[in-house]
Amino acid sequence: MKKDAAALAGLLATTGTLHFVAPRPFDAIVPGGLPGPARRWTYLSGVAELAVAAAVAHPRTRRIGGLAAAALFAAVFPANVKMAWDWRHASPARRAIALGRLPLQAPLIAWALSVGRGAGSAAPRT
Repeated sequence: MKKDAAALAGLLATTGTLHFVAPRPFDAIVPGGLPGPARRWTYLSGVAELAVAAAVAHPRTRRIGGLAAAALFAAVFPANVKMAWDWRHASPARRAIALGRLPLQAPLIAWALSVGRGAGSAAPRT
C-alpha cells in the first residue's frame, strides 16, 4: 500500500475505533439538529470511518475510498463548528484545539482526494 494511502487509512481506522472505545467526546459534538440520540450518530460516523478506512486501504477500492474520505471530512465539519462554538469560553489551549480543527478539514479533504486520484498509479504488490 502506498504510504499516503496507508497513513490516511490508519487515521480513519484510529478515529473510527475511538468512536466506539471513547464515544463521549464525539457525542458532545454531534449537532443538535440531527434526529435521534447523539450516540447513534457517534456510532454511525465510527462505522463510516472504519468502512472508508477499509476502502482506502484496498487498491481496488482506493479511488472511491479517497472520494468517500473527502466527503466524510466535509460531512463532519458541522461537528467541528459545534465544538469550536461550545469551547469558545474554554481555556486557551482547548479553544486553540477547537479552532484549529476548522481549517484542518481543507488539507484533510485535499489529502483524501489526492489518495483517490493516485489510486491507479501503482500496481498492487503481490
